[in-house]
Amino acid sequence: MPPSLSHPRLWTAIDKIAQRHGLSVSGLAKAAGLDPTAFNKSKRVTAEGRPRWPSTESLARVLDATGASLDEFVMLVEGEGGAARPRRVPLIGLAQAGGGGYFDDAGFPVGGGWDEVSLPDVKDENAYALEVSGDSMAPVYRHGDVIVVSPAASIRKGDRVVVKTITGEVMAKVLARRSEKRIELHSLNPAFDMRVLKPEDVLWMARIIWASQ
Repeated sequence: MPPSLSHPRLWTAIDKIAQRHGLSVSGLAKAAGLDPTAFNKSKRVTAEGRPRWPSTESLARVLDATGASLDEFVMLVEGEGGAARPRRVPLIGLAQAGGGGYFDDAGFPVGGGWDEVSLPDVKDENAYALEVSGDSMAPVYRHGDVIVVSPAASIRKGDRVVVKTITGEVMAKVLARRSEKRIELHSLNPAFDMRVLKPEDVLWMARIIWASQ
């Protein structure tokens, strides 16, 4: 057991994973297939007031549900007692992202014209932020919300992602399925239809790792 592992840090890491995915701790528990109250503050101590640790199974379910790696979770546990460490990351509007000059062919931020915003817990040096405009991603992300995207993060089925097509369209979706012949993207807003794209029509895809909600 690493010396930095402690009861408060472990629970704080769970709180931060929930925050990164725009969820409450109850929403995170539900997404992981657990009792919605499993991570509530009242469940973190016993009736006698002793610290209660989350089970290995519940942690495994959280990682599976969010697509977070064990390394990401360990970094959150070991991060200065769980305190948020602000960092400046590039910021542009989601609509602007469709224009040229902001990204390379792999979806990493380049060029000028970026503003900056200070956000906590962003460890990917190539991460950047997009400001949501309009209601195409409601109710998950609303107008004015800021989402942080990691072009280096691994992507799994069920992850929330930002996709840029070869035509310059930029959209935030949920990756439902990806094969050699098609990419299925579910809409965050139920009023919008699912999108099906050919892999060759996608310029890049990057995982959403944090939201300002």
